[in-house]
Amino acid sequence: MSEKIIQSFTYCELEKRRPGFAILPIGSFEQHGHHLPMTTDTLIAGIVAKYIGNEYDGLVLPPIPISCSQEHNGFFGSLWISASTLSHIVRDIVEALNFNGIRALVIVNGHGGNYVLGNIVQELNLSKPTIMLLPTKYHWQAAFKAAGIEKTPSEDMHAGEFETSVLMHEFPETLRKEQIADHDAPLRPWLQVHGMKEYTDTGTIGFPSLASASKGELVLKEVTRLVGSDIKRFLEEI
Repeated sequence: MSEKIIQSFTYCELEKRRPGFAILPIGSFEQHGHHLPMTTDTLIAGIVAKYIGNEYDGLVLPPIPISCSQEHNGFFGSLWISASTLSHIVRDIVEALNFNGIRALVIVNGHGGNYVLGNIVQELNLSKPTIMLLPTKYHWQAAFKAAGIEKTPSEDMHAGEFETSVLMHEFPETLRKEQIADHDAPLRPWLQVHGMKEYTDTGTIGFPSLASASKGELVLKEVTRLVGSDIKRFLEEI
């Protein structure tokens, strides 16, 4: 995994720092069209987590690199774990953080198929708010607009303008630019039944031809700014 998304420190350095909260990026290992790597969601979740950690002094944990990607079955190499396994992993990490006196966790989810994360957050927050999913869809919508990303998150579902822009800015060496091709599939009512293969042969749903490194830079900076008030309120309630 890139050094850009994993902080390097010793336990004594971390103990001296005593971070007030932790940030857990959750990615995936699944196809991202012909032009982006299988680790795209992990790279993006990790870099968003690092931006947030740097800005608000959080402990950025190593990303969870495989999650609930069952809808990508049929595309060679895509891997997944069950929702219950992901739930157990997150709960175990929360328990370990609590043991170390870190009571607050922000999850940065890089994969849209991880629906179970919303339920985990609801359950763990029953007695007291200690865990939060950020950025929310509202943060992303506003960040898309500010960065000049032309398509909505729904239109730009997978390997499109947003993801390609972020990798152009942060990880340009991972792109196969000559393989970029747009694919529009605005209605996907059977996605949970038949998966991505029902709507795309290439694996892309979106418009990567609209991507640019400048959009990638702007969307990362803007989404980091937008989550600030939520993180401040969250930490005040811990």
